[in-house]
Amino acid sequence: MEQRSAMGEPAILAGGLTVLRGHRTVLDGIDLAVARGRVTGLLGPSGCGKSTLMRAVVGVQAKVSGELRVLGEPAGSALLRRRVAYATQAASVYDDLTVRQNLHYFARVLNAPRGDADRVIELVGLTQQAGSRVDALSGGQRNRVSLAAALLGEPELIVLDEPTVGLDPVLRSELWQLFHRLAEGGATLLVSSHVMDEALRCDRLLLMREGRIIADTTPAELLDETGTNDPETAFLEVIAAQDRQHHGRHEGAGAAPPASESAEGEEPR
Repeated sequence: MEQRSAMGEPAILAGGLTVLRGHRTVLDGIDLAVARGRVTGLLGPSGCGKSTLMRAVVGVQAKVSGELRVLGEPAGSALLRRRVAYATQAASVYDDLTVRQNLHYFARVLNAPRGDADRVIELVGLTQQAGSRVDALSGGQRNRVSLAAALLGEPELIVLDEPTVGLDPVLRSELWQLFHRLAEGGATLLVSSHVMDEALRCDRLLLMREGRIIADTTPAELLDETGTNDPETAFLEVIAAQDRQHHGRHEGAGAAPPASESAEGEEPR
């Protein structure tokens, strides 16, 4: 687990975090620490548990066990309602309202400062669309309205589930620049993606596979340790190394102990 940063307790701290859905384990004993004031990428293939982990962090996931603290409080605590923001994959805005009307409404709900709606409209690059109804926007623009709503009130932790899906390369680049400006201003961002080239835009990386964190690293460390020059190849190498390790343990478990060792009292593997 990553050591606590100089800024104190991590923004997110999990130990043995497990989520069950029916009889299936969706998150399998996750340990992690997300430092404050950074952009941390949560990357992995679709269905690996990224959205479930994010829902647990913001306190809306059922059947969660283990330890999970957010900004020093238990996840889902009422004390976190204005300190944590969450933007889901699906745009969570009203189609029959304009961009500005949506954001003025959410600003009132959050008791955000006067003028905050206009601030976030400019931040996400929707000034020209501010007077347009949401149902007249493109998919990428709708997602930006949801992102703008998440930025209202300047939350300390911003959890973004696939925020750049469906966006053109120029806008994706602009949003990543925005994420880093927010982090430089003191916010912590947890940003999920299944597009591995976005790994290089993060300060730190959590790589997920099948409900587990398989790497907690930086982009530079990931490429260096795997001897690769692109994040997708590096991710595949991490998976291959994990599979080799698992295969080796499986083979070793079936081997007889050396004759010089006594089997009696040996700890089960």
